Amino acid sequence: MDIIRRNTDYAVRAMVNLAANWGRGPASARQIALKEDISYQLTCKLMQRLSRAKLVKSSMGAAGGFQLTKKPSKINIFEIINAIQGPVQLNKCLFGSNKCSRQPNCSVSTKLYELQKYMETYLTNITLDEILNSKNGKKKNDRKK
Repeated sequence: MDIIRRNTDYAVRAMVNLAANWGRGPASARQIALKEDISYQLTCKLMQRLSRAKLVKSSMGAAGGFQLTKKPSKINIFEIINAIQGPVQLNKCLFGSNKCSRQPNCSVSTKLYELQKYMETYLTNITLDEILNSKNGKKKNDRKK
């Protein structure tokens, strides 16, 4: 079982690509696809989803393409995951109206809920800027925000 699906991994890579080009204008879907080794068609679909989630904006024309809607330090991995695959769920019993009837007294669901919250917090605290810095071997404060 993959918690983060393949398409989500591709979307994160595309977003890191855009973060690396922050402030340099838009990048075309074809450029992103080539640099990140993602099919062009899939890149287009992913960029549409990211656009609907207001994480990227697109512009038309010869110099058009995609760019982030906010600074890389203001976009986190949790947002990207939710935009592409929806919420990451460890177990269905933790969400929605179909909760397990044992949940009020279930020690397993209590621990799973703690892990779920930890995972959400951890992913929320990882920004594109932080990924770029770790990719480039830089410390967080080495890069201008």
